[in-house]
Amino acid sequence: MKRTHTCNELRLSDAGKDVMLIGWVESLRDHGGVQFLDLRDREGITQIVFHPEKKELFEQVQKLRSESVIQVSGKVCKREEGTANANLPTGEIEINAESMIIHNICEVLPFPLDENADKVNEDLRLQYRFLDLRRPRNLNLLRMRHKASKAIRDYLDSQNFTEVETPALFKSTPEGAREFLVPSRLNPGCFYALSQSPQQYKQMLMVAGIERYYQMARCFRDEDLRADRQPEFTQVDIELSFVDREDMYSLIENMLKKVWKDVLGIDIPTPFPRMGYYEAMNRYGVDKPDTRFELEIQDFTETFKSSQFKVFASVANSEGGAIKAFNAKGLADLTQGELKNLEDIAKTLGAKGLAFIKAENGAWKSPILKFLSESEQSELKSKLNIEDGDIVFFAASKWEQACAIMGRIRLEAAKLLQKRGKLEIPTDKFNFLWVIEFPLMLWDEEQGRYVSAHHPFTSPVPEDVPFLLTDPLKVRGQHYDIVLNGIELGGGSIRIHQPEVQEMVFKDVLKIPADIVESRFGYMLNAFKFGAPPHGGIALGFDRLVAILTNRPSIRDIVAFPKTQKGQDLMAQSPSAVTEKQLKDLFIATNLPE
Repeated sequence: MKRTHTCNELRLSDAGKDVMLIGWVESLRDHGGVQFLDLRDREGITQIVFHPEKKELFEQVQKLRSESVIQVSGKVCKREEGTANANLPTGEIEINAESMIIHNICEVLPFPLDENADKVNEDLRLQYRFLDLRRPRNLNLLRMRHKASKAIRDYLDSQNFTEVETPALFKSTPEGAREFLVPSRLNPGCFYALSQSPQQYKQMLMVAGIERYYQMARCFRDEDLRADRQPEFTQVDIELSFVDREDMYSLIENMLKKVWKDVLGIDIPTPFPRMGYYEAMNRYGVDKPDTRFELEIQDFTETFKSSQFKVFASVANSEGGAIKAFNAKGLADLTQGELKNLEDIAKTLGAKGLAFIKAENGAWKSPILKFLSESEQSELKSKLNIEDGDIVFFAASKWEQACAIMGRIRLEAAKLLQKRGKLEIPTDKFNFLWVIEFPLMLWDEEQGRYVSAHHPFTSPVPEDVPFLLTDPLKVRGQHYDIVLNGIELGGGSIRIHQPEVQEMVFKDVLKIPADIVESRFGYMLNAFKFGAPPHGGIALGFDRLVAILTNRPSIRDIVAFPKTQKGQDLMAQSPSAVTEKQLKDLFIATNLPE
């Protein structure tokens, strides 16, 4: 017999019905010789009652442990007066058991499957991930992930997109992130690389005339792991022909609007605000700013150009030098340990130290105060609104480094203020933002050449094209990032579609040798000669998106079978060693360290 209802379906109106339920034993309770059992499936819980007069059935119940799988038939009854459970949708009824089939007796659990499981060592929970996933909260996370995926697919389908799967086995492009290499048995000595992104394939689909493509693409990168990174991940990959940046903004805003509505029931306002790269760096010190709180950075480069404080003056007068500061309002009470930690963080970003001014008891306190003139102090007080209880932090360095130092210290200061209850950063507030007009090129000191800020297929802003060969650092790219609460959800660009422009970027700007251009990108340049349409696209990190939707701190929580920080699947015990024969078939020998 099959179940007639789920464990969240029966109500008082079903009283008197004969039903069959199946699921896991949530808990067992003995109340004066009557056994009460909570039966759980993925939908919810129903209470089952076993009476002692049904002796054989009653004895069967004694064998059960939590998480055993059973099938129960019986009659729906109204619970006795005063025993209803208002916390359960099924709390007004119970099932008087008539028969039971035990499908599986559960062994002693390695950890409890309740809210206390969060306190259990994560490695143990990952080893028994099939149990950890059984918890209703984790099942719900995966169901919310499914809802988000469905909302995206439904929206893109309504916009006449075609879902196309591209190969996971691609060619190696070692100038990008570190790749997973796959040896080819049929081509000895040659390797595939697991695709880091479908970027080149989706551009070929535009040349092929698909016009509107998307894919929930599996991507692979052999990088060090952290809370928002796994070796394999999913991105919402999109490419369109005959579009400009405005079309892309509208498309993605409406897609995310549908996702938030379908999953959370929230209407997010559109259009999203936009901010240029340089404005984001100057105000927030990062190109993915969290705009839910202020603590904005101010520039004091001009202020200190003629200062008696030689450290600041020398930087302010140097080429590309900048003096940045922000007021961490209310944080003057930070401890010496907290201040030392902030200084150490600044040093990891290249700072020699972390200058500061505290305002306490009507006076300013700082090792640098004696070097500052009255006019400099007056300007600091005016621009930063310095009041008692505040502390101001400074960075003096090259512009980008000074911004980055202040940006990181800003985030750390916000955490300290939150801890003290002096700053509220609401988790239910969704500040979407487009960051636009990134530089197309960056100068790499180590390589002694220009490198792409995003990737070499990004089209320059039309009015900046004349600077491509004369001053590449002046060129802005038609690149756009979608940012939410300080997290980069995704990025994309309008692509280069003219073969001569793409070849010029490869050879004359990036200085990639002609033979490498031919071996890695020759097919693209050739394809562009056969009527490549203007096109653009974007890729959004789907795992990050779902982590934000579900308010989880790590994407491991919303991936069914995640890897550890060492890239290991503790449940399946992978990666694992392989046999000598397997290696021999692939013409590979291992060279392990001692």
